[in-house]
Amino acid sequence: MMITNFCFKKYFLPLFLLIFTAGTAQKKFTIVLDAGHGDHDVGATRSYEFGTPREKDITLGIVLKLGRMLEDNKAFRVIYTRKTDVYPSLTERTNLANRSKADLFVSVHVNSSPAKSATARGTETFVQGPNQNRENLEVAKKENDVIYLDAKDREVFATYDPTSPESLIALKIQQSKYLERSLFIGSFVEENFEKGGRYSRGVKQANLHILRMSAMPSVLIETGFVNNYDDAYFLYSEEGQKKTATQIYDAIIRYSRKVNGPEAVQAPKKEEKKEVPLKNDFRILLMSSPIKYNYGDPAFKGLNYILALKENGLYKYYYSVSNLASVRDANLKTARDAGFRTASPVGFIPGQSLRTGYYTLEVFVGKDKLPSDSYIIKNLKDLKREKLNGMFYYTYGNVKTLEEAVTLQKSLEDKGIKNSVIQKAAK
Repeated sequence: MMITNFCFKKYFLPLFLLIFTAGTAQKKFTIVLDAGHGDHDVGATRSYEFGTPREKDITLGIVLKLGRMLEDNKAFRVIYTRKTDVYPSLTERTNLANRSKADLFVSVHVNSSPAKSATARGTETFVQGPNQNRENLEVAKKENDVIYLDAKDREVFATYDPTSPESLIALKIQQSKYLERSLFIGSFVEENFEKGGRYSRGVKQANLHILRMSAMPSVLIETGFVNNYDDAYFLYSEEGQKKTATQIYDAIIRYSRKVNGPEAVQAPKKEEKKEVPLKNDFRILLMSSPIKYNYGDPAFKGLNYILALKENGLYKYYYSVSNLASVRDANLKTARDAGFRTASPVGFIPGQSLRTGYYTLEVFVGKDKLPSDSYIIKNLKDLKREKLNGMFYYTYGNVKTLEEAVTLQKSLEDKGIKNSVIQKAAK
């Protein structure tokens, strides 16, 4: 088929400029890290007794850990499409990579299948290419659905027709220079996953928009199935996310040495000495307020893992928890980067019992009493009610340690009673 002048201008001229620009010399190897989904686009999710893993949280956790490893290596320049719970459009993600003249684009995701509980398991890495089979097409459709969430993406992608000969020709030329290198990094990633004990489903090609618009070697890594119990449990854990990030980091080191020569990238960091845990657990105090905020409120600026603790009439909001100094410091930086400039670490002695008073859960606050047929009253025995300054406060439970209070709070969430607050109460 003859390619019209319009087609050339539309596909080939921008392509030439992008390839020419991407090939210019750079002092550092630039990597764009993309944590898939974010904000209103939760991605794949399931609920288990150990928690509710959500794709947007897992991908961000892995990317932040991977980014810190790369930033410690002077050979790399790291750019993030997001560092908090926000949603950059697909256009914004790929434009950022192209404007940055990146050498590599890595997008991290979590897989899922239609079944509620998956027998499918393991990792797989996608590179740009024509559809291989129906299974790959379904994965492509799932990721491409994201474009319908954003008006800008609809405008940009509206003219792309994967069945059009012109579109396919432009697509193949655009990616021809990068496909081989994308396959390199993809195979290195999957090899590391397999060596680390994960089941690898291999490297595949699919017409994913997030890869199609990237003018550089690009991979989309599916780190496991959220509806497979073992995969979900692994990816939900800090250890699982850290291990996944380390395996991707090692693959990037190997890839950089292959394409740039052994002297171009310094050797991977030597294994650090095992960090000695601190005596205290550290949480990052974000703010104190007389206002009660529910989980996911915009006031938290996209941060997750928030613990609300009420004391002396004030709600104190803490972010994350760790007994490692390095993680505590990283959490503090994340909080301040999110906009909490006065955030500070606060130590909690694990398992410490209150000498006076007790912990209870504030389950409801309102101007009116709960009706006798309310879900809370029906499901919680020994519920206490107190009226203060014209407001009714309902509390439940009496435990001595913070850990017991967190466990009690989780049991209420399992019953469907959410957004309770742990409260220090006097005798």
